[in-house]
Parts: sequence; structure tokens; C-alpha cells
Amino acid sequence: MDLYPALIRRLAFRLDPERAHHAAFWFLERGWVPSLRRATPSLRREIWGLAFDNPVGLAAGMDKDAVGLKSWRRLGFGFVEVGTVTPKPQPGNPKPRLFRLPPDRAIINRMGFNNSGAAAMAERLERIKAGIPLGINLGKNKTTPDEQAAEDYAEALRTLRERGDYFVVNVSSPNTPGLRGLQERGPLLEIARAMRAIEPTKPILVKVAPDLAFDALDDVLSVCVEANLSGIVATNTTLSRTGLSADPSETGGLSGAPLTARADEVLAHLARYRPGGLVLIGVGGIMTPDDAKRKTDLGADLIQLYTGYVYGGPWLVPRILSALGG
Repeated sequence: MDLYPALIRRLAFRLDPERAHHAAFWFLERGWVPSLRRATPSLRREIWGLAFDNPVGLAAGMDKDAVGLKSWRRLGFGFVEVGTVTPKPQPGNPKPRLFRLPPDRAIINRMGFNNSGAAAMAERLERIKAGIPLGINLGKNKTTPDEQAAEDYAEALRTLRERGDYFVVNVSSPNTPGLRGLQERGPLLEIARAMRAIEPTKPILVKVAPDLAFDALDDVLSVCVEANLSGIVATNTTLSRTGLSADPSETGGLSGAPLTARADEVLAHLARYRPGGLVLIGVGGIMTPDDAKRKTDLGADLIQLYTGYVYGGPWLVPRILSALGG
């Protein structure tokens, strides 16, 4: 089992990262993937009235345009989060914009919310169902001024509100200029209220950066209470390059093993001070089953994979399920 994934990874890593991504999605779009799904009754849970067969999800950023929906359930995931999607289509940042750091088991990306837009996603989601709870990660267009950000998030939600089971406000990507400033209490509260006005019942969460200080995280918690948000996704990628053995000169968000410790610290803080009923999704640096188990021990209700999935392959999901007791 270990040799086969290693060979596949070696072949994939010979390709440019973005080209390898597109090659993988040729199969994912068609559902041509191995069946790794298995019954895990001990891991089933109900959150927000949604039935999760297991707590392991695919993080936003992998399936930006929701083209792989035929495959994620088959690959063993308990839920999937698509996007980030913006109101209007946009190409993202110039290439190259995705870099592997194998010695550090990490990735740097500066994709810049490349996506086909909310209307295209809504049309696709009308035709194809995930078969598992579906989250939609929302962002603002690069050309939208920060002071009009709430209108962008509201527009994207308005277009997609009938298609998703839950929604995530992405104000923490480091690859859209000014976006992280929207995590501050004032702008975030405005965005949250605008979204709640459109969708008063379905779960709405906010995704935070690992680089936020604890007092800033406390502000996010207070906004969640004041605006009746449903949870927090902790965390996005980091701007820190601490501990990298590879060349840290590329700009963008860093994910993978170097993020593990800080993402865990953020999760632990949020779990310690969260109000009752606020759901935490732990993501960031889950490279092994032990990493996943630690997230749940720290208080994560659900967890998500991205970079660990790139390095560990599809077999990481069943290994994590076994570690969680499934």
C-alpha cells in the first residue's frame, strides 16, 4: 500500500504542479477514481441538521469550480468544500503560482481566487450532486474595492444559496490584496450581517488566517456571536516562512507540515473560548493520521485536508478514519 502511492506521487511530482492538478481533475470530473469509501458508523455525526458519515472533508482550494463532485464521496470524504468562488469569473494571478516544497512537505500558492464565477458554479451544482454535505467557500473579486466587499460576498451568496449546505466567508487568503484586512471586527461584521440578511438559516462560517494574534481571534469570536454565524474554519495558509529548509523566496500562502503547530495553536485557542454551539473545522498541516487525531482532540468538530492529500494521496483518508476509530 505504501509503495503504490509513492510511485504515483513520484510520477505526479515530475509534472508542473498546476498541470498535475489539471491532469488529476480529468479523472475526478468523470468519477474515474478508486472506491475508498467504507462504512464508519462510529464516526457518523449530525451537525447543523446535516448528516456527516465521517468528519473528514476536502478543504476549499482543491476543487475551485466544483468539477470533481462525482468523486469525493467515492474517495471516502465525509463532506467537501468547493471554491473559493467569486461573484464574477477571474483568471487569478500570473503563472507560475503554485510551488511544491518536498523537503518540507509543503506547498506555496499564490493562485489569487482563479475561478469560473458564481453563476457557472450554480449551474454545475444544479446538474451534479456531491452525495455528501457540500460547503461553498466565497470570496470577493480582486477588482472590487475593500469598502464594497460586503456586496461581493452577498452577491455570491445570493447566486449560490440554494446550492450549498453551508457557506464560508474567505477573508483570510493572502493572495488577494487587502483581503486579510477584512478579518478586522468592523469589516467582518458588515460582511456577516449582509450575508445573514440574505440567508438567515443555513450555516455561515468564517475562515481565519493562522497569522492572527489571539486578541484578533477573540474579535472574530465576538463577531460570530453578534452576527449569528455558525462556525470558524481554522486555518488558511500562512505568510510565515519559519523553519523552511527549502528556498522561501516565493511569495504566497504556505501550507503543509510547517503550518501544523501554528494551526493547532489557533484551533486550541478558539476551542477554549468559543461560545456554545459554534462549530470548529480544523484544517492546516494535517499530514498524517496522528495530525488528524490531534485536531479532534483539540476541539475540532470536523477536519479538512488539502496539502496532506497532495503528499499522502487518496489513501490518507481511510488511514485517518482508522485512526479516528472508524
